[in-house]
Amino acid sequence: PRPQPGRQRAVCVGDWGNHKIRRVEVAAGAVTTIAGSGAKGSADGVGGAAQFHKPAGIALSPDGSTLLVRSGKTALRQVCVAAPPPPPSFAPIVVPPSTLGADLAKTWGDASLPQGMVTFLVGDDEERVEHVSKCVLCVRSVFFRTMFGIGMKERDAAEVTVLETDLASFTAFIDYLCTDQLDLGEGEGEQARRALVLRELAQMYQVPRLELLCAQALQESVGPATAVPLLEAAHTMGDGRLLAQCRRYVADHAAEVRASGGVEQLRDFGVAKGLLGDALDQVAELKGTVAARDVELEKVRA
Repeated sequence: PRPQPGRQRAVCVGDWGNHKIRRVEVAAGAVTTIAGSGAKGSADGVGGAAQFHKPAGIALSPDGSTLLVRSGKTALRQVCVAAPPPPPSFAPIVVPPSTLGADLAKTWGDASLPQGMVTFLVGDDEERVEHVSKCVLCVRSVFFRTMFGIGMKERDAAEVTVLETDLASFTAFIDYLCTDQLDLGEGEGEQARRALVLRELAQMYQVPRLELLCAQALQESVGPATAVPLLEAAHTMGDGRLLAQCRRYVADHAAEVRASGGVEQLRDFGVAKGLLGDALDQVAELKGTVAARDVELEKVRA
């Protein structure tokens, strides 16, 4: 018998004659069956549905959900004490139909809309996005409707400065407002980065459909090279859905994530960087141990 790690209240023992695994409460002396039907055999199952043949040595996982059982001299089996929870499901994000036509229909007959064009000076280098219709911007974005509203200094301004973004992303944002086309660039990593930046712009300028399109693109872009950077971004943005999806992907595809160099791409999520690296090491080690055990089992069966 071996005490459960971190506890002294109970031990698990192999009931050799009755083909069961028992839990013994040390203080009270109470005995319960945690695995084994009592019938001699080797059937797989959860808890009482499993069968053993004279179980001798056992080891219990730290969370108490899994047993490694030795029968006879060499046979090893891994047994689930409780059914594992199902993996979380991530329902597809539903994006509403385009409103471009209806929005553009509002550009005539409204005297409160501004006239003329505006040029945006983007970033520290003040790169230019030129000759954008103020009227179109106003019917497509609540933020711009306020910015270019009656009485605002920007209403008659020929140029507006936009900081904390890059030219390619802001150009893609303006292109979406004017055409409803979403340009995420090329390459898996670049598309994920562009979707993150455009999502922030959509939130800032109050363009909800674009925000949903970006969220949809991010959900579809989780992969070996993007899972960890997106995990960091989801943490920063407070996006629990994307965070959970990335964590699940990392757990299920640990080797691929490590090989892609995704962990090294973390920037500000310092504490999680160490924890995530350790977790990946543990997952990889566990998978190696299970694979080795399976090989041994196949040799014994042969």
